[in-house]
Amino acid sequence: MSEIITEYRNENTKNIDVLPTIDIVTKINEEDKIVAEAVEDELENIARAVDIIAKQFLQGGRLYYFGAGTSGRLGVLDASECPPTFGVRADMVQGIIAGGDDAFKIAVEGAEDNFELGEKDAQILTQNDVCVAISASGKPKYLFGVLAQAEKVGCKTIAITCNHEAEILEEVGLGICVEVGPEVIAGSSRMKAGTAQKMILNMLTTGAMIKIGKTYENFMIDLMPTNEKLKDRAIRIVAELAGVNASTALKTLLECGWSIKVAILTLKCDITQEKAKELLRKHHGVLRLALADFVRA
Repeated sequence: MSEIITEYRNENTKNIDVLPTIDIVTKINEEDKIVAEAVEDELENIARAVDIIAKQFLQGGRLYYFGAGTSGRLGVLDASECPPTFGVRADMVQGIIAGGDDAFKIAVEGAEDNFELGEKDAQILTQNDVCVAISASGKPKYLFGVLAQAEKVGCKTIAITCNHEAEILEEVGLGICVEVGPEVIAGSSRMKAGTAQKMILNMLTTGAMIKIGKTYENFMIDLMPTNEKLKDRAIRIVAELAGVNASTALKTLLECGWSIKVAILTLKCDITQEKAKELLRKHHGVLRLALADFVRA
């Protein structure tokens, strides 16, 4: 059985246990610098993945992350951030971790080695969805169960791994392999591998949400203003994009039920809420297209 690259011993950190604290954190920082460059090498595949996800979103599909341990937790984390950031339904992006929700906090021994558990968890998939299998090593039996079920229903499949010999790459429609080299602590894939995975997940959801119109310029115009910080952000967004002061932005947001897009359209185009909502419905909620339509008219 060949050794997985994530288990290799890092020659640069062999003496880390006897170093002064500043040198320990310096070593970790030096290794972390490798991650962004490794991710850069896979940008074309990451872009392909973004386009696949965006296309399925537009067809009513959902994005599911599957993983065990650190990889599963990162998937749950990214998925949980999508509703407040982009105003999407809670089921549009979901993270499934081997062993269930309890495994998010406490490791569930043997879950990643359970093929049948993966099959069972993946029963939720349909042909309209995208299944992203996340694994540093690319070898957990749990994920092979997930992918077997995904294939049965014709679901789009993507893998994110840090091992070019990962068997999982042969089982998916698109593979993203970011080799970050041996970890600071041998086998601790929560470190560089985890950082690489987090960076990629950020790109997948952010890129796909941009593609389906969940942003305008670089503003999150579909955010859900559920607390004071987010309400302040909504006011700033409307004020800047509509060219009004904060008081006017707040007044309009209150009148529009805190819909940033409706507020911007009513102010920028001097139209009623009803007309603004009609324009947004016509263009599937994409503000840029709604604004362009009004200008043409």
